[in-house]
Amino acid sequence: MTAHDTASGETASGGTASGVQGADAGTASELRRRVDDDFPRVVDVLSRKIALASVSAHGIGSETMRRSAEFVAGLLREAGVDARTARASDGPDAAWEVVGSCIVDPQAPTVLLYAHHDVQPVPDPSRWDTDPFVATERNGRLYGRGSADDGGGIAIHLGALHALGDGLRVNVRVFIEGEEEMGSPGFIPFIEAHRDEFQADVIIVADSGNWSADIPSLTTSLRGNTTVDVAVRVADHPVHSGQFGGPVLDAVTLASMLISSLYDDQGGLAVPGLDSQAPVGGLQRDLDEASLRADAGLVPSYRLAGTGSLAERLWTRPSATVIGFDAHPVDGSFNVIADSARFRLSVRTAPGQDPSEAQKAIAGFLVAHAPFGAEVTVEPLENGRGWAMDPDALAVRDALAAMEAAFGVSPVNKGEGGSIPFIPELQRIFPAAQVLVTGPEDPKANAHSPNESISLSGLRNDILAEALLLDALGRGRRD
Repeated sequence: MTAHDTASGETASGGTASGVQGADAGTASELRRRVDDDFPRVVDVLSRKIALASVSAHGIGSETMRRSAEFVAGLLREAGVDARTARASDGPDAAWEVVGSCIVDPQAPTVLLYAHHDVQPVPDPSRWDTDPFVATERNGRLYGRGSADDGGGIAIHLGALHALGDGLRVNVRVFIEGEEEMGSPGFIPFIEAHRDEFQADVIIVADSGNWSADIPSLTTSLRGNTTVDVAVRVADHPVHSGQFGGPVLDAVTLASMLISSLYDDQGGLAVPGLDSQAPVGGLQRDLDEASLRADAGLVPSYRLAGTGSLAERLWTRPSATVIGFDAHPVDGSFNVIADSARFRLSVRTAPGQDPSEAQKAIAGFLVAHAPFGAEVTVEPLENGRGWAMDPDALAVRDALAAMEAAFGVSPVNKGEGGSIPFIPELQRIFPAAQVLVTGPEDPKANAHSPNESISLSGLRNDILAEALLLDALGRGRRD
């Protein structure tokens, strides 16, 4: 990996995190012992959570999601949190959320802990090496849908609270969401309707990940997102390919030409109005191409698209992905020219760009570049803002010091190419709160994919890091 300059205040070795450094070695040693002793229970709880198969895509208001919420609420109560389930809104289709609090001292700092209990679906179980809803331990990793995303986040919060026990020095509020994998439609309205229940000095969102299983990270930025449906029409009905083929191109070919017009000859997006940024907060290390290729399972002949650092290409430059395409399947195909085609385009935007402006730019470009005068219409869908961490926040310094103490190595912060649109919304609602994005994933986690897993050693260290952080937030700057 290539080393790069680091922004001021961003590494744990800078010696500015008074809370963690103020803790004596005995406290850290005792917390480590407690985490180690409790870890078999944590793995058992995570295994039971995986077995619940809490797939929100099968119905966010379903009985399955209710059972999942009740399970998590019960675990929080065992950890000393006054927790309950709640519906995100009125009606039978409302999501099942888990909310709770543990107030130890009205004068102490308050920390909001976030994770989500819903998981991605499993479209094709045959692509898994194990049963996706039976937790299976192999080579130091626990496999199963939701093991990392975001059962691991729940496990981090629960493990940290158990480790601290009666020694908890901060007030804790908890929100475990039940519809994150469905875009969190009810999350922000619920928060806004219950602001007093979620007001906090620090918000910890445990839904991201680390540089690797052995190297911890804070997530410094998240890309935004915008989505459009694009229809391409060449005629008002299908026609015979032998009779009209040549001067008349089929709509699938025309749609493919339109998609290719988005890119330059290096494979980078070339759409005016789509912004790019340098990595936010300073680039400590660029990503390793060999590791990226292995983690993505790329065929050996594939050449990575775009130019510049991999960190820029993955974290702070825009990207576009065709996530759906309506076309006649190969099986049962026959010799006609398709009159129309439709595809869904998901665009990840730079952290600082307004996604609605990006959506206008992409829509205008597609209409203006209709190949051979085909009719192109664009239907705008959802938008989500990106986010960038404040690297100078005091909670950031405490978090980095806690991570270094837990993992035994300096953190390497990173961006994320994905989007968590509710984070900038939380920042809007609670502008004084310091937001930390952590999480249990690593490059081998395969979140959203077959064979999802979590590193057990990484999870253990993540739990210790959060326990040390909560302890630091309670003792630092308020003693």
